Amino acid sequence: MIKEITMSKFDEMITVVPRDLVFDNERNQFNGFLNKSTAQGQEIFNALSHYEVKRRGDMEEDPNYKQLVSYCLLENHQGELLVYKRLSGGGESRLHGQGSIGVGGHMNDVPGAESINEVLRTNAQRELEEEVGLSPAKSQNLQYLGFINDDTNEVGEVHLGVVFKITVDKNDVEVQETDTLAIEWVEQGKIEDTSNFETWSSLILEAL
Repeated sequence: MIKEITMSKFDEMITVVPRDLVFDNERNQFNGFLNKSTAQGQEIFNALSHYEVKRRGDMEEDPNYKQLVSYCLLENHQGELLVYKRLSGGGESRLHGQGSIGVGGHMNDVPGAESINEVLRTNAQRELEEEVGLSPAKSQNLQYLGFINDDTNEVGEVHLGVVFKITVDKNDVEVQETDTLAIEWVEQGKIEDTSNFETWSSLILEAL
C-alpha cells in the first residue's frame, strides 16, 4: 500500500517551466522573495505562460526545470497569520517539525484555462480547499504577491513558489488532515525567531 502511494505521488503530472526561460538565462535569477510589481517579477510572470506538463518523479532532481508551487499566506480579520507545522505523518520528509506560513503544493495543468493567471489561481484555490477546507467561493479574494526562490539547496533548486495572500474568517479554516498538520494563528509582529520555519517561510517573513 505504501508503495502505491509513493508511486502515485511521483506519477503526478505537474506544471514546470524550463529554468532558462524563467530566469532569462540567469539574468533574472534571485534568491528570497521577489515582489510581483518589480520589472524582474513581471518578466518572470510572463515566462510562466511557457509552462510544460511533466511527470513529477522525472522533475524532482532535474535542475533544468522549475516546478511551480502555490504558496498562500492566510491572514484573519484580527491580523494574525496562519502558522502550521507538519507532523511526522506527512509526506515530505525534509520538512517535518518546521513551521510554515504557506499553504500550497505542486500545480497541475488546467485544461481550458485562458491564461497563466487562471492556471495559478485555480491551483492555489484547490490547495486551500484540500489543506484547510476553504471553499473556492471563499477564496475569490486571493491576492498575488510575487515569487519565492531559494537555489541554495537541492529542494529549492527545482522549485519556484508563486506567493499569494488571502484574508479569511478563521472559522472558515479547518485542517483536513489532522494527522499531518497542526495549525495556530499568530500575530506577525510576534514572530521574531524565523529559524524554526522552513526556508521559504523564513525568507517571506524577513521580507514582509
